[in-house]
Order: sequence, then structure tokens, then C-alpha cells
Amino acid sequence: MWFSVMAIFLTNVVVFILFDDYERKVIAPLNDSNDLHLFIFSIIVMCLLGYILYRYAKRMDERISREQLAKESAMRRELTQNISHELKTPVASILGYTDTILQNPYMSEEQRKKFIERTNIQAQRLTALLQDISTLNKMDYAADRLNKERVNISELVSDIVEETQLALEQQQMTLHNCLPEDICVMGNTTMLYSIFRNLTDNAVNYAGTGAVIEISAQPNGKYWDFTFSDNGIGVPPEHLPRIFERFYRLDKGRSRSMGGTGLGLAIVKNAVLLHGGSITVENAPQGGLCFHFSIKR
Repeated sequence: MWFSVMAIFLTNVVVFILFDDYERKVIAPLNDSNDLHLFIFSIIVMCLLGYILYRYAKRMDERISREQLAKESAMRRELTQNISHELKTPVASILGYTDTILQNPYMSEEQRKKFIERTNIQAQRLTALLQDISTLNKMDYAADRLNKERVNISELVSDIVEETQLALEQQQMTLHNCLPEDICVMGNTTMLYSIFRNLTDNAVNYAGTGAVIEISAQPNGKYWDFTFSDNGIGVPPEHLPRIFERFYRLDKGRSRSMGGTGLGLAIVKNAVLLHGGSITVENAPQGGLCFHFSIKR
């Protein structure tokens, strides 16, 4: 902005002085002392104006930097608090179960086995949480180091369908894989897998018994546009704008009981952005959630 204003101002000064007025077609020398004084005065005004604009721009940059740093600091504090809070529950449970076992050497074998199983469940939950945190950190701070290769999305989703078949059957759910064959993109296999796996797990856990999931895609120029939808219970509209936030849960108690870490959809969004796309979510007219996202070819 500063350079643009100075360039326009200087151009007008030079044209006015050298041409004497705006009607003449030839350059007139600065023979008149008034023209010389006017030229010097214009240069002084330009320098003062430039200094004022420079100071204003510098103050605005400093203000924006301070606000950005304060915002980032607040986000880090909130994230640290959330991580600490999420880690406390499984750690406390593991300590509680193991302490009970150690302090009761005459505990029955059946009860001991039950406590060990509960400890194992909490340990798995803790492992999943740490893995999700690690995944987000990689995308935040080492995105340029992630290896990219040719990935067949169609095969990747087919594998996920097979992996989640038991969970789908337990929830009496059906997954329709309507993807065309051989959808290939350049990307990171792990991150692309996390997109479709987390969306599938989210639907299995929260869409409701008997829901139908559908995955489809169509080409759109340099992108593939994907739709991941279900006809389940959906999400209250007031929660939709925050659904991709880290550790945001509609029902914290239910989410923890289902084994969720609160980071799945945040990973989905970051992975989509990492692959040059965008993602939105809405409640489908027939009920349930509908995710629309794109991935660069």
C-alpha cells in the first residue's frame, strides 16, 4: 500500500511540474522559480506522507502480530489443557485397577482377570489418543516431510470396508461403497487412510443402529469430489460449526464410552487440507450427516 500511494503521488507531482499543467503536450523546463518551489514542496510533502504511512503500517503489523501470537498462545494453552484432561482419565483408571490388584493378593482369579481386561481397554484408549495427537503434530509441524506417492483410493476404501465389517454387523449397519474403480491421487497413504477410516468409525459409533452409510465420488477438474453420508441421527445444527475442532464432543460421556479420542474429525479436516482440498458438513435432508470434501488429483 505504501509503495502504491508513493508511486501515484510522485507521478502526479512530476507530471504537474514538468508539463506545467495538464493541458500541455510537451515537457516544459523548470524556468519559473515558483515551479521549482512547488516541486521542492511536493517532495517534502511526499516524504512526510511516506513517513506517516510507514509508521502506520508498522504499527498495524505489530498489532496484527501481537493479536496472532496471543491467539496462538491461547490455542496452545487450550490444547494443552484438553490433552492433559483427556490423558488423566485412562491413566487414573489404569493406576486404579493395577493398585487394586497389587493391594489384594487374594483376589479371585475371575475378578483379577476382569480388572486386567479393563486395564487393557484403558491402555488401548491411551495408545489411540497418543497416536492421534502424534498424527496431528505431524500435519501441523512436519507436513512438508510427509512422503507422497500414487495412492489408489478405491482400493484403500475397499480395505477399510473389510476391516470395519464386524463393527458394522454389530451395529446392524450397511456401507455402500459407490466409488468408481481406480481413483488415484498423489498423496500420503497414512493421511488418506485416516480420512476415510475416521469418517467410517465416526458413523459406526454415532449414526445409530441400522444406519446406512454411502461413499461416492466424482471428478471435478483437478480434484476428486467425495461425499460421505449416513442416514443416522445427525447432529444438532448449533454443533455443526464446531464439529472439526480438536477434542470437541457433543456428548463427552458417550464419546469416551465408545472409545473416541475427540480428534478423529480434526484429523480428517487437516488431512484433507494437507492434500489441497476442502471439507464441509451438513445434516442430510433424509437425516444423518453428509460430509463433502475434495482431494487434489
